[in-house]
Amino acid sequence: MRRKFLLIAGLVLLPLAASHATLEITVTRGVNSAVPVAIVPFAWQVQGPAPTTDVAAVISADLTRSGRFSAIPLKSMLEKPTDATAINFTNWRILAVNDLVIGRIKPASSGNYQVEFQVFNVYTGQQLLGLSVLTTPPSLRWTAHKISDLIYQKLTGQRGAFATRIAYVEVSGKAGKDSHYALVVADSDGANPQTVFDSNQPIMSPDWSPDGQYIAYVSFENQRPAIYWQNIYTGQRELLSEKPGLNSAPVFSPDGKSLALVLSSSPGNPDIYVMNLPTHTLRRITDSDAIDTEPVWSPDGRSLYFTSDRGGSPQIYKVSLSGGTPQRITFGGSYNAGPRISPDGQTLAMVHRENGQLHIAVMNLNTGALLTLTDGDLDKSPSFAPNGSMIIYEANYRGQAVLAEVSVDGQVRERLSESQTGISVHAPVWGPFLSQ
Repeated sequence: MRRKFLLIAGLVLLPLAASHATLEITVTRGVNSAVPVAIVPFAWQVQGPAPTTDVAAVISADLTRSGRFSAIPLKSMLEKPTDATAINFTNWRILAVNDLVIGRIKPASSGNYQVEFQVFNVYTGQQLLGLSVLTTPPSLRWTAHKISDLIYQKLTGQRGAFATRIAYVEVSGKAGKDSHYALVVADSDGANPQTVFDSNQPIMSPDWSPDGQYIAYVSFENQRPAIYWQNIYTGQRELLSEKPGLNSAPVFSPDGKSLALVLSSSPGNPDIYVMNLPTHTLRRITDSDAIDTEPVWSPDGRSLYFTSDRGGSPQIYKVSLSGGTPQRITFGGSYNAGPRISPDGQTLAMVHRENGQLHIAVMNLNTGALLTLTDGDLDKSPSFAPNGSMIIYEANYRGQAVLAEVSVDGQVRERLSESQTGISVHAPVWGPFLSQ
């Protein structure tokens, strides 16, 4: 096996609160052309208790969740090899499996684990990928996600986004004064949820810094809206804006040095501003009698997309940070809001209203073609995965706010619901690729 040794430390969040309900994934639509793959349970190569994390199960779930692959169930496997010499490729061809993943785990020095895995094309017998990964016990699940990323990239040519995180606002308790709010960070599959900040007052509009170290958000903890940013690993937080009136919709610039936000220049008149984070100085970007809100940066950091009703109904506009008149971007329908831009800058995601219902839609910025991706009645808050393949959003399921995901072509849909009732989940935002 061709080997490459990697040290995967994995970042650990500061445990600020007790664990809570975990998001459960239900695939509600998959593509018919999903490639059949087999991920054989990884062998534990020594005596004694094996790790509690089932690495093969995590990889299987990741690849299936992408919609590009269909992992066959364990009960269908005619053999379960853990070494290349034990593979009978005929058995896998009988099952019409295209690619086969096998692996082994063993203890390494200083209490670490050595995880070895190989990927084979069943029809040629060729090894496509073979790596040995050094990791720590607390990071084993994250390592499984990293392995999924490597396999996904090898088989599709696109970088995987399984070893990333999502953030969202969790609301529990009865509506009104008995509600409790928590800003939660979890793995991309909803595992390992951890509370970053909680309050008895509303929390809104989280956004990740480009390095994945900070989250900016709106908190009403002092009975009025204020914008904070917080280091998710140390817990250190700082007040950024508590101007009279509105303080909302913070979003980091691509270089992490600035923050776009919405302030009330006068009562009831929100406008877009940009804050220089090192100095906290503000620069006004829009100046109109309309409601300008929900800014998002273009990937090059030179312009902002935002929602405005300056044309009579909510539509999405674009304004250059160097000045000039905002340009209207959306024209299809009477309501388009909540813009998000794909990492490559080619696609605009939005909340689009059709027949009185709110759906997630995408628009090709080169052609103007609009594609509605979802069919719920109250879909909102879209956010792209860092590889641009999926969009996470807030949906309404049986009267409760849940998170859902949809592929950018609309073919794959998944629902991420809480494993207990009485908890609603709002305002999801997908984090960036992690450097480690």
